[in-house]
This record gives sequence, C-alpha cells and structure tokens, in this order.
Amino acid sequence: MNSHPVPFPVSGIADEAADDIAGQISAHLNLGWSRIEVRQINGKQATTLLLSDEEFESAVGTIEAAGLQVNAFASAIGNWSRPITDDFEKDLTDLRLIGRRAQRTGTRFVRTMSWVGADVPLEQWRDEAVRRYKIMASIAEEAGILLLHENCEGWGGLSPANTREFIERVDHPSVGVLFDIGNTVAYGMNAWDYYTGVKDLIRYVHIKDCRRNPEGGKSGEFTLPGEGDACVREILADLISSGYSAGVSIEPHVASIIHLGGSEASPEFRRDSYLKYGRALNALLQEIVNEPTA
Repeated sequence: MNSHPVPFPVSGIADEAADDIAGQISAHLNLGWSRIEVRQINGKQATTLLLSDEEFESAVGTIEAAGLQVNAFASAIGNWSRPITDDFEKDLTDLRLIGRRAQRTGTRFVRTMSWVGADVPLEQWRDEAVRRYKIMASIAEEAGILLLHENCEGWGGLSPANTREFIERVDHPSVGVLFDIGNTVAYGMNAWDYYTGVKDLIRYVHIKDCRRNPEGGKSGEFTLPGEGDACVREILADLISSGYSAGVSIEPHVASIIHLGGSEASPEFRRDSYLKYGRALNALLQEIVNEPTA
C-alpha cells in the first residue's frame, strides 16, 4: 500500500535540540525536515538585539547551506518574561528587527503572546494588550509578516473565549492564532474545547503534549505526542481532514524548557529527546494520513 504524504511541512523550535545552529540543523536533517523554527541561537534570542546582525547572518547562511528554510520565528514579544506594565518600546524594537530578519529569510510567521498581567485588573490588561497589538499589526503589515498569538501567558491565552475576543478586538489581517495544543492542558484547560473554540482563527500550530494534573490546575508533565491528555492525535486528524496546510512545529519540553533559563539536561540527552519526539510525531502523522477511510 502506498503511503500518503503529510499535507503540511513539519518543523520544530530547534533550540530544544541544541544551543548551536549546527546542532539544531543536524537534528532537523536527521528527522527529514526541511523547515526550522528559530528562537535561540547559542543561548541568544534571535529576534532581539542580543543576537547581532553578524551572528544572525552567519546562522542564516548555515541554515541555507544545509537546504533548510526558516518557517517561523518564536519571538519574545509579549511573552512570559514581559509584564503588561513593562516598557512597550522593547517589543516595538524587537518587532522592527524581526521585520528585517523575516524579510532576509522569507519568513512570515512570528510567534507572539499578550503579556503577563502583573496584578493589573483584567479589563485594563486586555485593553492595553489590544492597544499594543493594533500598533504592532500596522508595523507587521508593512513588513509583510503575521503576528501569531499563542495560547500561553497573556490575556488572550486565558481561555478560548479570551483568544477569540482578543483577535476580534484587534481586528487586523496581520494578526492570527498560533495554537499550542499542549499548552491547554499545561494551563489546566480542555484541549479539544479550546481547539474547537478557536479553530477558524488558527494560522499555525505548535505540537506539545501534557498529562492533566489530577488535582486540577497547571501541569508540567510533558509527554511524547499522543501520550498525554491534549488530544494531539484527534486535533491533528481534524486539522488534516479540514484541509489545514500551514505546518506544525514541535516544542517538546520533555528534556528541558530552554527559554525558561538554560539547559537542565545534557546536550546528548536534549538531542536524543528531540529526535525521539520528532520521530514520534512523524510516525503519528503517517498513521493519521494512512488510516483507511470509511
């Protein structure tokens, strides 16, 4: 029986495989992937000035020489480290830089969030986040990029209703949803309910899986894709049957959570865990696309 192709490119946030770009590329080539989602290179956030233009250009040259394409940037804009009370200029500086770097790589997708609340009243938090996104959306449109809001930290990630309201309030074609499947369970929510609540707004997908906290609330028990409680298989199958084609990126969190401050695991364990995760996703996708239809 012939194998059916997966109808979208598969990628990953590559700093979970290795700190250096050579290690990140090697992991993706090993998995048979032609795309790479860039977050940190040598421990430096690639969408900030922490990574110099020279370092960025060197990394991009290495990526291109390996035959890979940058499919997305996982930026720090509005993320867990940036409260809504922080200076917004930091995010604008990043966004202008991202615009230039995205044009260099031919990349449109930029992962963003809607800031940490910092004990600000909910309505004030929402209104300020929306105000900021409207400004950023205009900059993104000029740069030809899409700001994809992830369901993570931020007012827009508190619930599927919040995500929908946030996107509707911003109301701009350069803003959409990046749906992280596993973040739902990690934040104590139902994955399928969240997915169906925002499905029509999804422009890109991150693959993560997580087991529920039996006591309710947040969970940090991340698993291989399909082994947790985040309905990864069901959601991927529904996306495929619905004609979704934009692609997915893994963000395993099974070896270490790089963006929270360093490498708890050895380089060998990180690489092996990333490869194991990627192979598990490759196999899961093949099972889905080759399932017999009624």
